[in-house]
Amino acid sequence: MSETNLDLSRQEQAKTYARIRRKLMLVDLLLGIAYILIWLLSGWSIELRNFLMTLTSNPWLLVPAFALVLGGIYFIIDLPLSYYSEFVLPHRFDTSTQTLKSWVADLLKELLLSAVLGGILIELVYLVLRAAPLTWWLWTALILLIFNVLLANLAPILIMPLFNKFVLLGEENAELVERLTRLAERANARVRGVYKFDMSSRTKAANAALTGMGNTRRIILGDTLLTDFSMDEIETVLAHELGHHVHKDIPILIGFGTLITILGLYLASLGLNWWSHLIGLSGPADVAGMPLFALIMGAFGLITMPLQNGITRWRERKADEYALIATGKADAFASALTRLANQNLAEAEPDPWVEFLLYSHPSLSRRIRMAQNSAQTHPQVQSQSKQVV
Repeated sequence: MSETNLDLSRQEQAKTYARIRRKLMLVDLLLGIAYILIWLLSGWSIELRNFLMTLTSNPWLLVPAFALVLGGIYFIIDLPLSYYSEFVLPHRFDTSTQTLKSWVADLLKELLLSAVLGGILIELVYLVLRAAPLTWWLWTALILLIFNVLLANLAPILIMPLFNKFVLLGEENAELVERLTRLAERANARVRGVYKFDMSSRTKAANAALTGMGNTRRIILGDTLLTDFSMDEIETVLAHELGHHVHKDIPILIGFGTLITILGLYLASLGLNWWSHLIGLSGPADVAGMPLFALIMGAFGLITMPLQNGITRWRERKADEYALIATGKADAFASALTRLANQNLAEAEPDPWVEFLLYSHPSLSRRIRMAQNSAQTHPQVQSQSKQVV
């Protein structure tokens, strides 16, 4: 059964929920800035470097040791805020089904994963800093590009299964599998199966995705989506994801992100060169400059966030347009988006400044209106969809 109206009481809750989350995000941001500034202005960064060098002068040990202390202390300081925003608040608004044990387990997995992947990246960055002090920023951007491509390829088989159980859809969902597979074939997207994952073990929200690259590409559906959405609605949600493939959004966004990263790293190289002597660093490759590097890259990311969100909103809008044409089911797409807003407790109509600064997707109200207008003004879209390849 389609769902055509936003639940007004849920939307009131969603607005309150969104406001609280924005305030928590601001607190978290200010806490992070204050933490880094204290390390730089107090001289703690130099003192930690000097202390660690009494234990080892090997840069391969010095870099991860410094990062471990710097990141470990912040993790402990930020832990109460993380617990409230990620566990207490979702339960307060009845969007989470996760147990405390499960939340702690996920937190430890994320911590271990961040330590391993982050540790590798930091080692590589400081290796390039030492080996190519003038062009390190360009080589680092190339390393990050390769790393992101590898991660996108391997995430469905190595990382995502750490947090969720993925099961290939069986005979009971044969019709849905056939419809989604046929939709993927029409989009020239080779997928290695349609899977469901246990989204309900953590949240009441619903979602779907097209994950991986090449041999790891697969369709994944949250079990909440399978339970609460019609096949037509699921088909339109997946068609949106396939729109990103058709429009080559993955390479476009990776390419754009790489350009932004190059600019940010170049500015970081200038900042390290300019300010190193002011805070007592021996040079840009001095491990004590790690907080300064984090501060510059963080500030750059914050400044460019509206631009990056604007680009992704543009690509998301095009993916919506593809979903409407590819399926010819504008009513089902509008219903799916409405159901997502109601079920996920998502604020459908945020303030314009919030959408501009913080949203990577157009607001749900805009997307719903676009689908509804398409159904009204292009009733022939069903026949057109048969011609989409």
